[in-house]
Amino acid sequence: MICQFCASVQPARGFQMNRITRSDHPTFVSADSVFLTAEWQHLAMLNYEVDASLLLPFVPAGTELDHWNGRVFASLVGFRFLRTKLFGFLPIPFHSNFEEVNLRFYVRRLVGNEVRRGVVFIRELVPRRAIAFVARTVYKENYVALPMAYEIRSDGGNLGVVYRWRSGNRWNEINLTAAGDAELPMEGSIEQFITEHYWGYAGQPSGGCVEYRVTHPPWKVWQVRQSAFDGDGEDFYGKELASVLRGKPASAFLASGSAVEVMRGRRL
Repeated sequence: MICQFCASVQPARGFQMNRITRSDHPTFVSADSVFLTAEWQHLAMLNYEVDASLLLPFVPAGTELDHWNGRVFASLVGFRFLRTKLFGFLPIPFHSNFEEVNLRFYVRRLVGNEVRRGVVFIRELVPRRAIAFVARTVYKENYVALPMAYEIRSDGGNLGVVYRWRSGNRWNEINLTAAGDAELPMEGSIEQFITEHYWGYAGQPSGGCVEYRVTHPPWKVWQVRQSAFDGDGEDFYGKELASVLRGKPASAFLASGSAVEVMRGRRL
């Protein structure tokens, strides 16, 4: 048994791949000017079908909601952010390795004949204030710094992953257990739709939005035996989205992750 755990204090304690064929997802996106490099590992992804009307207020100017088989999704995601370097070469002392949990949804932007599939973050949680400050300053992303913890355990062929964050006196958590071997998502599957959005879009307080590219190879994914979100998201996401998160996710999986490059953003 292998167990990893990190926290400031000690807290209290499957969806099958879709095989529909689709071929309009890129497998890799070339790089521009690098703002940040890192490794994203053990991405626990709980994906909820959402009424489009709940997300429309968050859609940045110049983009539109992206759909999978006519359905709109938001994802609650926890992962490890490792070996972080600014501009690809400058380590950040005491801030290179940390956890992140975010609530995201998916948009698209048409540029000529190119469809740019991207992610919009409703809220991002990290354990260090300096990280949240930089993200808010550079991209105007909705980062919040909170006490956080993670646990990764391997036992008897199962891989368990937990991400926790504390709000007030309560610990919230994403918890899932994966089994079997990781494999690349099938073409057109929901796993491919969720993991292969290579752009980020951040609405700006003064209007418009910032567009930035994120590059990484396709990720392998594990199917899960169980998944759950235990917490109260109303303070972070509002009453209606918190109600969605209290329901059962339409899909859940664990993505292996990889090295990533986050490019400098540009104002649209």
